[in-house]
Amino acid sequence: MKKLLGFHAVDHNVESGMRIGLGTGSTAVWAVKRVAEHLSEGKLSNLTLFATSSQTEAACDELGLSTYSLNDPRIAGVLDLTIDGADEIDPAGNLTKGGGGALLREKIAAYCSRRYVIVGDDSKLVQSLGVSFALPLEVVPLARRVVLEALRGMGAEATVREAVRKMGHVITDNGNIIIDARFREQHDPGELERRLDSIPGVVETGLFVGMKPVVYLGAGDGSIRELQLSE
Repeated sequence: MKKLLGFHAVDHNVESGMRIGLGTGSTAVWAVKRVAEHLSEGKLSNLTLFATSSQTEAACDELGLSTYSLNDPRIAGVLDLTIDGADEIDPAGNLTKGGGGALLREKIAAYCSRRYVIVGDDSKLVQSLGVSFALPLEVVPLARRVVLEALRGMGAEATVREAVRKMGHVITDNGNIIIDARFREQHDPGELERRLDSIPGVVETGLFVGMKPVVYLGAGDGSIRELQLSE
């Protein structure tokens, strides 16, 4: 299903000459592969690509795709399209992201994109964000204890994300740590984002609120539908 979703997003949205943001994760990587396939076959041309993580940049490099900074004159801070995955999607199209630790760069890409496409299977659709899936926050290492205490004061179960196959914390591409916060109660996403952003040391949250993405959801039978966002 991840392959089908990644291919679907590219086939229905990418056009030659576009500046494209490429997301991070196991579904988004299939979009990267589809872009490379269409370029090699001559179905697409003259694409300018931005990778939202070192992982995606490495995948592009393996496929012979060049990537550029958002500050490069060829992009100049504006993307025509970004394709990415999500950890949770609510009926209004608000998202929880950051399971792969790339939430800051992913949010920057989403913000500067004229069209924002999210892909995921039906299991990603939830009624309330940050309850069943812990909400990631990118945090300055110096503020680790400050942020943990603030989150616990808000009623969240908060832990620093630990690395796999190495000792210590996960370190983002920006040199920060990730704190995962699970809330016992439902919160308004916009209000929760504002409260979290007000904590000194929080660089960015994994809440993507009010961006109104195009959302493609895949079902177990292989079908793909576009989510009709609620108000």
